[in-house]
Amino acid sequence: MSLSALSLAEAAADIREGRLKSAELVADCLKRIEETEADIQAWAFLDPGYAMTQAEAADLHRQQGKALGPLHGVPVGIKDIFDTGDMPTEFGSPAWAGRTPRRDAAAVARLREAGAVIMGKTVTTEYAYFQPGKTRNPHDPARTPGGSSSGSAAAVAAHMVPGAIGSQTNGSVIRPAAFCGVVGFKPTHGLISRNGALELSRTLDHVGVFARSVEDAALLAEVMVGFDEEDLDTRPVARPPFASVAASEPPLPPRFAFVRSAAWDQAEPVMREAFGELTEVLGEASTDVDLGESFSRAIDMQRIVMEVEMAHNFRRDYEKFGRQLSDKLRGLIERGRAHLAVSYAASLAGVRQLNDALDYVFDEYDAILTPAAPGEAPGIETTGNPVFCSTWSYLGTPAITIPLMASQAGLPLGVQLVARRGNDARLLRTARWLVDNLKGKDRRRAQKAAKAGETRSRKGKPQ
Repeated sequence: MSLSALSLAEAAADIREGRLKSAELVADCLKRIEETEADIQAWAFLDPGYAMTQAEAADLHRQQGKALGPLHGVPVGIKDIFDTGDMPTEFGSPAWAGRTPRRDAAAVARLREAGAVIMGKTVTTEYAYFQPGKTRNPHDPARTPGGSSSGSAAAVAAHMVPGAIGSQTNGSVIRPAAFCGVVGFKPTHGLISRNGALELSRTLDHVGVFARSVEDAALLAEVMVGFDEEDLDTRPVARPPFASVAASEPPLPPRFAFVRSAAWDQAEPVMREAFGELTEVLGEASTDVDLGESFSRAIDMQRIVMEVEMAHNFRRDYEKFGRQLSDKLRGLIERGRAHLAVSYAASLAGVRQLNDALDYVFDEYDAILTPAAPGEAPGIETTGNPVFCSTWSYLGTPAITIPLMASQAGLPLGVQLVARRGNDARLLRTARWLVDNLKGKDRRRAQKAAKAGETRSRKGKPQ
């Protein structure tokens, strides 16, 4: 197996125990990038020599017997809206070409403290909004990888790096992870500092992660959690044990609330059929739950908050750069300027009201089960529809997508799980249980089918 195919946790353990050098892993990841980048185009900035310099420094650090962080020597991709003091940060826009910050974003600083090698900057859509970037889907270059964290999702899916970070204001972690067939995890709002990242909407912005397993996503997110006085939505809390809880067994088999949501009419036939099969396999562990009329406007309220706050945060860029901004971005800013203050205030108030209304669901069920996207990845002219993520970004609940299903064309279909705010570790454990449980059922079905085939073969032989 190629070193670039190692999971993030495997790579971290092998480097820590001396079975692998960071320089060996980074060199193999760079080789993989060289082989695939022309087709996938996941990177906005990559300096192979500097990546190797970081890896060699990590190996020397270990050789000298110094303390090692949980991600020591492991390469990680950074979405190009997070400031990096040693690399450009350009927000996916030619208006900011050549911008070099003076210091790291808080999330990047914590990754470095954990020992990670900052491999480079992954492609984002323009200002982390809807205008597609250059990145292509590793499963089919004619299709979108999703957005806005396009490069991060594609780089992990293509084995360029074992993990990457992104952001979500609407569906920018969950949707590209689903389209690219990797795990995408969006923790509770305010759990990871956004200081030093491009601000779209204080109410809605989240830092998220991409990995190839639930355990890897847990480890990557855990090292970034913590209070930051420069992000007023973070709180002083003990660092949650995401990785250990994710790896543990739940005391009882989890129960899932299958929520179609107000977006169900936008689910494509392939997704409807896939979820029909999934809920059939889960049997009594899954129950159809209607959230009620109060949730029918959540998607509209998310849109109002996003458009108003982005219009405010990008007002100077709108005035300064004008036509250098895409029509899509300028249209959003103009809509945001037109919303009534009373509509914005009502939409802000809805966040707490609807979270309170979810309590009855989470008192009975471990997680909400719902699609991550309407269907498989569409063409490259779009980044896809985030409608199945909007409600959960609006409410700030933790959400994770896991690549459990595929279309007849072999393209990934994401299964999204959502939990109560603050119950991130339990959500990760539930997601890991679901992955393992369904894999076990698949193995048993395959074994049963093989035995049935052998029986038919024996019966069919002449005596």
